[in-house]
Amino acid sequence: MTKINKGKWTAEIEGDFVVFLIGARPSPRHPLSWFRDLGGRRGMKHMLDRLSADPESGLLGYVMGFPVIVQYWRSFEHLEAFAANAAEAHPAAQKGYWRRASRHGHAAGIWHETFLVNAGRYEAVYGNMPVFGLGTARGATVKRATTTARERLRA
Repeated sequence: MTKINKGKWTAEIEGDFVVFLIGARPSPRHPLSWFRDLGGRRGMKHMLDRLSADPESGLLGYVMGFPVIVQYWRSFEHLEAFAANAAEAHPAAQKGYWRRASRHGHAAGIWHETFLVNAGRYEAVYGNMPVFGLGTARGATVKRATTTARERLRA
């Protein structure tokens, strides 16, 4: 069982970082097509697990959810390099998705949002939670939160 940190906690990370949100709209009427559209067994989780094992990839951590996966990256350049690297599964999966989506209206819906976060210009607060979110990122520090939101944001 996951250890629950009782009370109020915060997570901090040194320097700037990137938060990348990606999600999908399921297609209940076409589950096999939907699964294939999202990369099948070599989909996002497979890619993120491989990147997590490589500290040089720039992926600091991720939280798998449905319908949203939250990813933490050291820089936009790291995220961009992953997305464009022909040696990774992503470019082929992306190309295949857009090819199918342009032909079939029942393709899975996908979306993503990218946020460039400046050092100290974010807040992470967890109450009675296991290590989660930013706290899962490589290099993050999780500690008791004793300050106000303004102090945590260094505003």
